[in-house]
Amino acid sequence: MIAIIDYDAGNLKSVEKALISLGEEVVVSRDSSEIMQADKVILPGVGSFGDAMNNLDRFGLVDTIKNVTAKGTPFLGICLGLQLLFKESEETPGAEGLDILPGRILKIPAKEGYKIPHMGWNSLDIREGAKLFKGIKNDPYVYFVHSYYLKADDEAIVAASTEYTTHIHASVERDNVFACQFHPEKSSDIGLKILKNFAAL
Repeated sequence: MIAIIDYDAGNLKSVEKALISLGEEVVVSRDSSEIMQADKVILPGVGSFGDAMNNLDRFGLVDTIKNVTAKGTPFLGICLGLQLLFKESEETPGAEGLDILPGRILKIPAKEGYKIPHMGWNSLDIREGAKLFKGIKNDPYVYFVHSYYLKADDEAIVAASTEYTTHIHASVERDNVFACQFHPEKSSDIGLKILKNFAAL
């Protein structure tokens, strides 16, 4: 059973649909005990860092996420869900993130000829041995929608990166915690393969 955390931050339906198409049993929930009992947990999300943290707090989900990751349950953050795993974001100064992984969320720097938000398909440079990308050849194209990006403190956790006005850490993994800045559920067959890899952990 895969639990998708519902904290009013959108993007749940497409993730749920993608997992069901892979034959996975899925529950969309904000019930702590249900999330704690799941075999795997996904934190999707679109919207602002501060609002999302407020929602997680309001629904009593901050401790749930910290407990579920601490007990070793495979956990996947998607888009805003990746950003929330870190301590802070330039999007909402003063808002405290989950601080589960070391790094900062920064605004994508402006560059002539590039639009922000970064919206569209970009190729990934995959680190060899990255579990989410098992069986995927290097330079696959995946779908991004974001104005802020991750700069991880520890290069060792970076599973894939991309270039868009700057060097972006596009996916991370450490122990049982995984995250993607891009949207696997909107990234065609490559994205489904990534979700399948996560489901098979």
